[in-house]
Amino acid sequence: MNSGRRAVLRLAAAFGATATVGVLAADRFGTPEPAPGAAPAPQGAPGAGHGGASPAPAPGPQAAARLSPTAYRLQPMTAYAPPAFRRALPPVRQRPFLSMSGVGRSMVLTFDDGPDPRYTPAILEILRRHACRAMFFVCGEMAVDNPDLLREMAEDGHVVGNHSWSHPLIPKLRPSRIRDELGSTSEVVERTLGTAPLWYRAPYGAWNRHSFEIGAELGMEPLAWTVDTLDWKEPGTGPIVRRVLDGAAPGAVVLSHDAGGDRSQSVAALRRYLPELLDAGYRITVPQR
Repeated sequence: MNSGRRAVLRLAAAFGATATVGVLAADRFGTPEPAPGAAPAPQGAPGAGHGGASPAPAPGPQAAARLSPTAYRLQPMTAYAPPAFRRALPPVRQRPFLSMSGVGRSMVLTFDDGPDPRYTPAILEILRRHACRAMFFVCGEMAVDNPDLLREMAEDGHVVGNHSWSHPLIPKLRPSRIRDELGSTSEVVERTLGTAPLWYRAPYGAWNRHSFEIGAELGMEPLAWTVDTLDWKEPGTGPIVRRVLDGAAPGAVVLSHDAGGDRSQSVAALRRYLPELLDAGYRITVPQR
């Protein structure tokens, strides 16, 4: 890491540079502030090159055999006791949390679309090596095939969030389909870990009123991001690293991916930027709820 970049990162961490939009709630991260503006909307077709977008997971060799969310919920519920009805903390939000404030030199690293046995284990190993915790927003159709990776995430203290079942464009779905997408994924996580997700993220960053209401009914809070690595475009390791380091600031939430395509660049970038963030004085944290 060159001395100029190290100095900039340390100054940003030390003087509490403010993330541009939104914050996370006080009992999870720090001091709450209103998140200005409307909820993020999709800026292109799914899978197209558009800012803030998370691409749909690439179908694997067994994709045709994957359960739909409805089919999954019709499976025998052996050794599974549905939880009592729960809600997210009131009031129901009209836009997602985007960042956090009042937490000093802290940032959140998040990974979407997994778990993928090709890339998630390497990301977990890097985080473990540096004693850092992160958030993994999993897709149900990936999680149901990789329960051991979910358990590994939980055992290492990471937060497992809900990223829908099949990564659809949520605003185009009927409320019943949104409920299936979110509810089935929460069930996979709860069957595997014993606790349901408390956080969710809309695919492509595309939210609507129904998604906020249904997420709240399932006991989840919505979380977006402030730093988009654009790793889903596979721009090269260097550009991913630069985007993270250039966007580093107290309260920043970083969006990356551990599935949905070739994520070898995402893994290599994490291996480079994580120690640089730590060396600059940042603490990598997760929500407490």
